[in-house]
This record gives sequence, structure tokens and C-alpha cells, in this order.
Amino acid sequence: MTADPTAGPTAESATGSTAPSVTGPATGSATGSATGSATGSATGPATGPATGPATGPATGPATGPATGPATGPALDDAERLVAGLPPAPAVWCSGLRKRYRRRTAVDGVSLTVGRGEVVGLLGPNGAGKTTVIKMLLGLVRPDAGDVMLLGRPGRDPRARARVGYLPELFRYQPWLSPAEVLALHVRLSGASVPESERRECLAAVGLADRARDRVGGFSKGMQQRLGLAVALVARPELVVLDEPTSALDPLGRADVRDLVLSLKERGVAVLLNSHLIGEVERVCDRVVILDKGRVAASGSLAELLGRRELRLRLDGVGPEAQARLAAAGRLTAEGDRYTVTLPPGEDDSAVPDLVAGLVALGVRVHAVEPGRVTLEERLLDILRTDHSTGQSTGQSTGQTTGQSTGQTADRASGQSAGRSTRRTFGRTSDRTSDQTADRSGDRA
Repeated sequence: MTADPTAGPTAESATGSTAPSVTGPATGSATGSATGSATGSATGPATGPATGPATGPATGPATGPATGPATGPALDDAERLVAGLPPAPAVWCSGLRKRYRRRTAVDGVSLTVGRGEVVGLLGPNGAGKTTVIKMLLGLVRPDAGDVMLLGRPGRDPRARARVGYLPELFRYQPWLSPAEVLALHVRLSGASVPESERRECLAAVGLADRARDRVGGFSKGMQQRLGLAVALVARPELVVLDEPTSALDPLGRADVRDLVLSLKERGVAVLLNSHLIGEVERVCDRVVILDKGRVAASGSLAELLGRRELRLRLDGVGPEAQARLAAAGRLTAEGDRYTVTLPPGEDDSAVPDLVAGLVALGVRVHAVEPGRVTLEERLLDILRTDHSTGQSTGQSTGQTTGQSTGQTADRASGQSAGRSTRRTFGRTSDRTSDQTADRSGDRA
């Protein structure tokens, strides 16, 4: 990841610093030999041979041929090497952290989005998705971490000018028309987009017939379409969409899905934050799942959904059959319905062998339904596992702390009681001894 952001500067440094050296040595060799021989012959027999051959031939040929001819091929090789390097990722961030007073919103998030790749951000409310997006775009300053956009630092205006952004919440001036909104944003971005291209952008989001209407009369769904047009109008290389399908009807969601896929075909990178898991599953190449400000899981859909499930309806499952099911994979049971999550890489004979083994044990098999885990099921599985781990850790810590505190309190109470008893017993013994001595004296 580090080599990509520096690919551009490497090409510039190779071209800028080496080219002068090509001219330099050629001039040096010519000047050196000419000066050496001229100085030698002009100075005379005593000075000439000593100065000329020593200065001229030694300096000129040694500097010129050694440096000059070797620089041209080296420069060509460097240019070919730089040209062959892959482009820097559209998004690269490492160790992003953000804390609001006592609450940690983002805790060590690292992710990448490649060129022409669609990456989805998933997670429950409050997981830190929108905060991560705002830190990537420079709208929120991170407490720690690094951000690179399109090979440049995230806060570089040249990088941000090539990014299109649809925020989760936005509002346009109600007296403007969509055409005027696009013209305003093109002017603010410093881009040069002809009016015909702006009209095509409105047509792509379904607002071609409403280009001259006032935004104040638009529904929420139509304003969402206009926000998409604003994000796309300046020909961005990276598009960040925060809940792009909110307030859209099913037709609008299908349009957004087609739009994202068309951006991918054009090589535009897309970072998509959405609660609609089905939409993410349809358009995204990779998914990053956030929970409590951290990356709970990430990977391609094939990696996250690679597990296979086997759903069975069985009767007469005894302990031996139960053990046979548990040995095949992770087992969950509800009544007569059993679900076995097969491990990755299991061959095709695993299911027939399992069913045959159950039948041999006297189990009646009523139904066998193979299937794959959906993204929603995988997401819930990851979040529940993470939460249960956190709860068990908290309970264990609480119990340990409570036991330790209780034991400490018991020891302290015991020691205090012992000291109190000793003091009381000592005073009582002293009084008893005194009283006994007094009575003995009286009797005497």
C-alpha cells in the first residue's frame, strides 16, 4: 500500500533529477578533454604534460562515458518500472481513531477501496460508519490514523476535488432548480462541465423532466436523486454514498443499483454505506463490517459467505446421531429441525455420507435442504458473536473484581475484628486482674 501513493512522485523524481545529469556529463567530458589538452600544450613542456594528461583525460573520459551513456537506459528503465506499477488505491486508511468526550466512536479502523471496486460498509446504528466516512473526506479530524485518497493525502484539495460525496443528511436551497444546483456545485468544485453533460447527469438519476422545477417542491425521494446527481456531476474517480437509497421506492433503489454498477464498469471506485443488506450483497465486491467502532469482519462476499449450511428435518435422533451431526459441523437444533454449518472446503461427498450415516443409526430423514449463508445471516452471526464475547468478558471481569473485592473486604473485616477483639480482650483482662487483686487485698 505504501508503494502505490509514491508511484507518482517516483516518476516525477526520475524524470526531473536524471534528465539534467544526461546533459551534464556530456558537457563535462567535452570540456574536460578540451581543457586538459589545451592547458597541457599551452603551458609548456614542464606544466603541460603534468597538467594536461592528468586533468584532461583523467577527468573527462572518466566522468563523461561512465555517467552519460549509463543514464539514458536507466531513465528508460525507471519510466517503464513506474508505468508498470498499479495505480494507488482509491481509498487507503490505517488506524483511524475518534473519541467524543468519554465515548470512543471509531477505534483503529483500517480499510482499502481499490480502483473500480465497490466496497460496502455494514454495521448496526452507532457502529461508526458515518464517522469513518467523514474522517476519510476530511470533514472530521481523526485523533489518530492516516488517510490517502487516490494516491494523495486525504486533506489534499487535489484529491478531494476528484471525489463525489452523497451525505446522509443534506438540504438544497428551495428556490433553486436542479440545473442551477448542479451549476453551483460545478462552480464550487472548480471543474469544467458543459451544460449538456449536466443534463445527462440529471437524466441518469431520473430528473431530466424536472430540471427547471424548484427544489422546494420535491419529495424526499426526488431530493435524494438530486443528491446523487451532485455527487456524480464533476466526473469523480471515487464516489462515497452514505445511505443513497433512503426514502427511495423500489424503482428508485433499482436505479441506484444500476447506477453503481455502471460506475464500476467505468472504473470508478464506490464506497457504499447502507442498511439495506440485499442491495449491498447485489452490488458490492467486498464488505467491511463495523461494530462498536471497530472492524468486526471484512472480505469479499465469497470469503464471508463461503460457508455452506445443511438444513435437515429428522426424527428419532439419539445421542449417537446427535454426536454424528455435531462432528459434521457447527450444529443448531430447534425441535425436529437441525442446521449443520459445514466447514469451508468440504467436498461434495460430505452430505451424502452424513445422511447415510444417520439412516444407519436409525434416524428417519424427512427432508434435506442444502443452502448457503446469506449476508444478513452472516452479519447477525458476527455481531451476536462479538456481543456475546464482550458480555462474557465483562461478566468475567465483574465476577473477578467482585470476588477480589469481597475477599479483600472479608480479610479487612477479619483483621479489623481481630484487632478490635484483642484490644477489647486486653482491656477486659486488665480490668479483671485489677478487680481480682483488689478483692484479694480486701480479704487479706
